[in-house]
Amino acid sequence: MRIEFTLDCTDLDRMTRFWRDAVGFVVVGVIEGRYVSLRSHDVALTLQQVEEPKTVKNRMHLDLLVDDVELEVSRLEDLGATRLTPTAREEFGQTWFVLADPEGNEFCLAGDPSGIGPSNG
Repeated sequence: MRIEFTLDCTDLDRMTRFWRDAVGFVVVGVIEGRYVSLRSHDVALTLQQVEEPKTVKNRMHLDLLVDDVELEVSRLEDLGATRLTPTAREEFGQTWFVLADPEGNEFCLAGDPSGIGPSNG
């Protein structure tokens, strides 16, 4: 069994660029004006174009685990993310920020406690 996450969005092109560049996804399929399928890191994310904008908090969100939280926050903000927590949260021995993508979908950016982030293996 594989799991593929689907994220509704109103601007398919903008969101494709953001998530592709934010996570290093590769576009593996496109249904013009409807869907874009992204894949990398054994994760599949489909962007689905919808008419209505996001209006409430996500019921599910992605956690991006990285080696350097501060560096990645800055990089993601340059790509169009918005910081929802002004300072890092620290709990359970982990440091993280809550961010939103260009359409307001929340996600967390946290230090990778496993030590097997991109530069470690």
